Formats: sequence, structure tokens, C-alpha cells
Amino acid sequence: MTDRRHVLHVDMDAFYASIEQRDDPSLRGKAVVVGGQTRGVVAAASYEAREFGVRSAMPMRDALRRCPDLVRIPPRMSHYQAVSREIFAIFREFTPLVEGLSLDEAFLDVTSSLQLFGDDVTIAREIKARILERTSLTASVGVAPNKLVAKIASDLDKPDGLFVVTEANCKATLDPLPVRVIPGIGPETLTKLNRVGIY
Repeated sequence: MTDRRHVLHVDMDAFYASIEQRDDPSLRGKAVVVGGQTRGVVAAASYEAREFGVRSAMPMRDALRRCPDLVRIPPRMSHYQAVSREIFAIFREFTPLVEGLSLDEAFLDVTSSLQLFGDDVTIAREIKARILERTSLTASVGVAPNKLVAKIASDLDKPDGLFVVTEANCKATLDPLPVRVIPGIGPETLTKLNRVGIY
């Protein structure tokens, strides 16, 4: 058996906003945000809203400036939690080693599941298929030998993506990326890194 770990990072696509678009077909194709009133912040933005530069954690006032036709939906946290439980139940069909980061993303260590379910890419495809079949929602998955790289990988093919980083393509994949893709590097740290020539 190989010593290499097989880690998936599953990240639901625009989770809260996608649930609202799923539940109300009239919202599909529209720029939708979930969040508070004008003084609040954006909790989630649909991909249509993101095309206008609207992002989660952005003040609602700024979001409305960027996209005056924005459809604002008040959050339904208990509903999102219920959908999240459905999704996490799917994860546990493949491995008990599930580390939730939030309602809509988790790390799965599938190293010990390969003999049962096939290779890590097969498992990732099957998880995506079961999520779509049971919830009508899409997920993006990064597959890698560790959590950090799996998390970066899941952002490289969104929405509804699957990106695989192996030992063979790791350097070619990661080297060209900006340092800001590393989780935990915010604007202040980025400025300091840029100041010393790290981009």
C-alpha cells in the first residue's frame, strides 16, 4: 500500500445563493445575494452576481453600487444547515475522516477508502454525482496529497469543477500561481510579501 495520502477538498458552489436559486426557479440566471439589508454584508453571492465583482463579506451598499439589479434574499440558516447535513452524510458514505470547515466545505481523507471505491478521482466524481443527484447542487473538488494543496486545487476549476494535483504535476501547477491563493494570506500579509518581492 502506498504511503501517499489522498485528500479531497469539497467546496459547494455559491452554497446559500445556489440553494435559493434551486428552491425558487425564478431566481435562476439572476444576480442573487444572500444577506442583510442595506447596512449588512453579503453572506453569499451567486455566480451571476460575482460577474459584477460582488463577493461574500462585501458591504451590501457596495454590492448594490456594483449591481443595482441585485436580488437580495434574507438568510435561512436552519435550511442551509439541513442541506449541509445531507451533503456531509454523502461524504461519510466514503470515509469517516471528514473535517468540516464550514457548512459548505470539508476535507475528506480517502486514503483508506481506495480499495473499496476506486482511486481518489473516481471517488471525487462519485461524490459530485451523488450531491447533484440528491440535492440538485454542484460542488467543486480538489484532489491532492495534502489538505493545503487540495484546498488550492478546488478553487482552480469552479464552478462544478474537479482539479487533480499529483506529485508529477504539483510543481507545474503551483509555481505559476500568485501567493494570495495560499489560505490565510489576507490583504495585509499580501502587501508585506509584495514589499519584499514575493508575488
